Amino acid sequence: MNLFDVYPLFDINIVRGEGCTIWDDKGTQYLDLYGGHAVISIGHSHPTYVKRITEQVAKLGFYSNSVVNTLQTTFAAKLGKACGYEDYSLFLINSGAEANENALKLASFHTGRKKVIAFNKSFHGRTSAAVQVTDNPKLCAPINQDIQVTFLLLNDIKSLRHYLSSEAYCAVIIEGILGIGGIQIPEASFLRDLQQACTETGTILILDEIQSGYGRSGKFFAHQHAGIKPDLITVAKGIGNGFPMGGLLISPQFKPSYGMLGTTFGGSHLACAAGLAILEVIENEHLIENAATVGGYLLEKLKQLPAIKEVRGIGLMIGLEFEHPIKEIRHKLLLEKHIFTGVSGTNVIRLLPPLSLSKEQADEFLQAFSDVLNSL
Repeated sequence: MNLFDVYPLFDINIVRGEGCTIWDDKGTQYLDLYGGHAVISIGHSHPTYVKRITEQVAKLGFYSNSVVNTLQTTFAAKLGKACGYEDYSLFLINSGAEANENALKLASFHTGRKKVIAFNKSFHGRTSAAVQVTDNPKLCAPINQDIQVTFLLLNDIKSLRHYLSSEAYCAVIIEGILGIGGIQIPEASFLRDLQQACTETGTILILDEIQSGYGRSGKFFAHQHAGIKPDLITVAKGIGNGFPMGGLLISPQFKPSYGMLGTTFGGSHLACAAGLAILEVIENEHLIENAATVGGYLLEKLKQLPAIKEVRGIGLMIGLEFEHPIKEIRHKLLLEKHIFTGVSGTNVIRLLPPLSLSKEQADEFLQAFSDVLNSL
C-alpha cells in the first residue's frame, strides 16, 4: 500500500529532536523554526514531557471517557488558571478541526440558527467553516452541509454589522491571528467591535486559537491583546506538543446536557498527561514571556531587512511577505543553512518556532537568512 499523495514532502528523514534542534538519519543538524505548524510549543523531547507520558503509559494509556478520569479534571483546572478562563468549562477532543466542528455545533444548538460568518484567508481545519487559500473549490467545500458560511473581509466592521443585523447567524468564527492566511492580524478595535456586535445580535463569538494560542503571541491567547472575552475558544496544536489533542473552552452561558457532544479518544489519559506537562513547562520556564521577548527581537531585526516587502506578527508567530515567490529562499534555508521554515501561499514565509527559542538561535537564523537573501 502507498501513502495517499496529498502533501509535498522534502527528502529528509527526521529521527531525533531536542529543544529547537532536530537531526535527520544522516546526522545532519537542523534549526526548527516551524515546529510542525506551531505544534511544538515547549521544544522537542522535553524531559518533563517525556517523563509524564512514559509514566502514564506504564499505568494506563486509554480508557473510554465514560468513567472518571482524574487527569481530565486536573488538566481543566490548570488550563483555566493558566489562561485566565477559570469560570469556563472544557470539552476535550483530538484535533483543531474537531474543536471547531464542536464549537459550530454548540453555537447552532444554542441559537437555533444555521448560518456562520468567517473571514477571507482564514482556515479552520477541514470543517464547516474551512477555507483554503486556493482556487480549488473542492478544498473550500464545507463538510457539514447544514451550515451556511458567509466569508467577509477581515477588519470590515461595516459589512459585519450589516450581516449580523439579520439575526440569522449562529456564530462568527475568527482566528486570533490568521496563520495559513499569511499571519494576518485582526485589528484590536475590530475585535472589540466584533464582540459588541455579536452580543447585540445574540450571535456566538468563536475564537480559533488553534495556531495562535498557547503563548505563541506573548499572551496565552492572541485575542487577549484586544481585551475581549469570546463565548467559545478552540485550542489544539501547541496544547499537546505533538500528541494529538484539542479542546473547546465554553463560557458559562452554555448549559450542558448528556449526549450534547461526544468523542471516543478525546481527553485520554495519555493526552492529559501530555497537556499537563506542557502547562508545567510553560509556567516554570516562562515560555510565554520568552515568546514575547525573543519574538519582539526577531520582528525588530527582520523589519530592518530591505528585501522583505512586509514583516507581520506578534511574539513567535511571524510572516515574511515578499514581492516574488519564496520557494528558492525557503529551499536554500533548508538545504544549505539547515533551517526549517513554513510557507503561506507562494510569497510568504512563516516562522512558528518552539516558544523556547533563544536569542542566540534567533541570531543564527537572522545571519543565515541575510546570507541567503544576499546570495540571490
